[in-house]
Amino acid sequence: MGITIETIEPDASLPAASDVVVIGGGIIGITTALFLAREGISVTVCEKGEVGHEQSGRNWGWVRVMGRDPGEIPLGLESMRLWEDMDRLVGGDTGFTRSGIVYVADTRAKLAEHEAWLEHAKTYQLDSRLLSTREIDAVIPGGKRAFAGAMFTPSDARAEPQKAVPAMARALRRHGGTVLTRCAVRGIETAGGRVSAVVTERGRIACQRIVLAGGAWSRLFLGNLGIDLPALKVLGSVFRTEPLDGPPTHAVGASDFAFRKRQDGGYTIAHRGASVAEIVPDSFRLLFDFLPSFVRQRHELRLRIGERFIEEARRKTSWSLDEETPFEQTRILDPKPSAPILEEAKRNLIAAFPAFANLRIKESWGGLIDATPDAVPIIGEVPRLPGFFLATGFSGHGFGIGPGAGRLIADLVSGRSPMIDPKPFRLERFSRLERTTRAG
Repeated sequence: MGITIETIEPDASLPAASDVVVIGGGIIGITTALFLAREGISVTVCEKGEVGHEQSGRNWGWVRVMGRDPGEIPLGLESMRLWEDMDRLVGGDTGFTRSGIVYVADTRAKLAEHEAWLEHAKTYQLDSRLLSTREIDAVIPGGKRAFAGAMFTPSDARAEPQKAVPAMARALRRHGGTVLTRCAVRGIETAGGRVSAVVTERGRIACQRIVLAGGAWSRLFLGNLGIDLPALKVLGSVFRTEPLDGPPTHAVGASDFAFRKRQDGGYTIAHRGASVAEIVPDSFRLLFDFLPSFVRQRHELRLRIGERFIEEARRKTSWSLDEETPFEQTRILDPKPSAPILEEAKRNLIAAFPAFANLRIKESWGGLIDATPDAVPIIGEVPRLPGFFLATGFSGHGFGIGPGAGRLIADLVSGRSPMIDPKPFRLERFSRLERTTRAG
């Protein structure tokens, strides 16, 4: 079983020039381009495969502010404001629904972590609150596990990843933006110390500014430019069910399962406490960058070495602009999900909520998540390359905060005063990169 994601018809012709070129047709790249186009800026999106067919279409579909890194909360709030109006903004159905999200806690220690996060939420007057054991059943009835408590945010929401980004891309085209699919960018050109063009497999596009929103491909692309981005890929596994009545309609995250109701009546289900961290050559190159986060998350990551180690060891890491690149050789990342992890999630879910006992799996899929050492995205201009902006490393949070991130990047690219402080997302926060950038 695979995943079904809507596709869009691409624009046929390659423009000779565009004010801005966005590399990557996921939710970050598409929303960035949409906000630029709405300001009358000519913008072209170049996607090597299909719009929204990698992690932007493979995530859980949660739209949340709850539990975010404190630096991400303003981004989450701006995203929620934009999501609320998204169907009108794009003239289509994204599946957005204010459904509420619940984080249940198995232990008092985990509940204390939620309570500590609520101190950050107070600054923003969020409606997040703790639930007692008794209150949990009123919000998510039918549970059989004895939870210590929960954190609940009624205003958090959900949307449909398989249809949202294509709807945004169609809106972008209506606002005059160009969307090119099956059009990989091989590299960039500079003039006078600034970016001046992108070179695609189909030809050259002159431009004044470039945004790299390449997700799991960003590290490889930047490596060819001599920029060492600290990012690794984590495999998430997900399945969706046939329509099912009876289980709770709030999205719920536990230590060993997660679910949310879908627009089609089924549920999207995953294992919240287990992802696969495949050992690849970059795992050794970035060992010291990621060691602290690995220690913190060691119980959630399943280390594995397999075919991807050989694939990435053999993959070209440098190329000229007139030769085929890895982006043309692999159009869409479509990894196999981890069957053991999904079976574990299903078993845990049914034990906790017996109403899921008769679920029937419709589709299952895997997705590669681009993760940074601190699990916070990188957004901003590359100091040593004026006109070149990064929007990557969203660490599994990109769908929910995508619209706010797109708005922020569009502000930075267009020179407007940003609605959100971009400082927490700067590339230079990684000390070794800061030293490299200053030296360069």
